[in-house]
Amino acid sequence: MKIKLKILLLVIVAAFMASSCLYDWEIPEEIPDRDPDQEISFSEEVLPIFTSGNNCTACHNGSQIPDLREENAFSSLNSTRYINKTSPEESRIYTYPHPDGEHYKKYTLTQADLILAWIEQGAKNN
Repeated sequence: MKIKLKILLLVIVAAFMASSCLYDWEIPEEIPDRDPDQEISFSEEVLPIFTSGNNCTACHNGSQIPDLREENAFSSLNSTRYINKTSPEESRIYTYPHPDGEHYKKYTLTQADLILAWIEQGAKNN
């Protein structure tokens, strides 16, 4: 009788332990389809990646290059050669904060796709 009670108690404890496990399933981000003919606006689509939510401007606020504050971002990116128009996928502004890149703050896949598409379109200040 005591053995059955111990086994039952052991099963109950094991069931509680198994049911208390937390599984944090990571759902892969889906990159939305983009019309390749639709021009990407630097001021409306790219710049908010740097400035909203204190994403990049926490550090790149004039004291560290590139200066990604709203009024300086475009000229800072172009003058410091962060944009490679001949090989957009090698542009530092794309590769360094890319989700697979080495920077501690990273783009989402959607943001990285937008940055790359903007560079591929000529990285215009629009």
